[in-house]
Amino acid sequence: MKKTNDRPLAQNRKASHDYTIEETIEAGIELKGTEIKSIRRGSANLKDAYARVFKGEMYVYNMHIAPYEEGNRYNHDPLRTRKLLLKRKQIDKLYGISKETGYALIPLKLYIKNGFCKVLLGVARGKKKYDKREDLKQKQMKRDIDRAMKDRSR
Repeated sequence: MKKTNDRPLAQNRKASHDYTIEETIEAGIELKGTEIKSIRRGSANLKDAYARVFKGEMYVYNMHIAPYEEGNRYNHDPLRTRKLLLKRKQIDKLYGISKETGYALIPLKLYIKNGFCKVLLGVARGKKKYDKREDLKQKQMKRDIDRAMKDRSR
């Protein structure tokens, strides 16, 4: 029996601030050599990463996976383009969505599931500056209410 570990090894925290996530989809990722060891160590960064369809295949760009220290000459290029493993129907659907104005495919999380590395892709729409300010106001108001309720219960 394989163990499931859905704890994120890398997370794109800025994505929820800059984008409205409308839908998520799980995808496998094709890794080479020492990349999985580096990911398990927690040396991955999704900050500026994005996904795109190229020649009928889905790829993730700008995902940084640091070289594995014990990997000597078999190490990988940290910013190389990596192929995502999706079914044809999923790729076609995401391609159609990404062609619409204002939508982007953003990797949200990188985690291990049943021994395989997975990426959680989000179909995202960019937020305007006033939307971001409104979200910050809502978050601050919720924090104030929670603080007041906590003080009241004492």
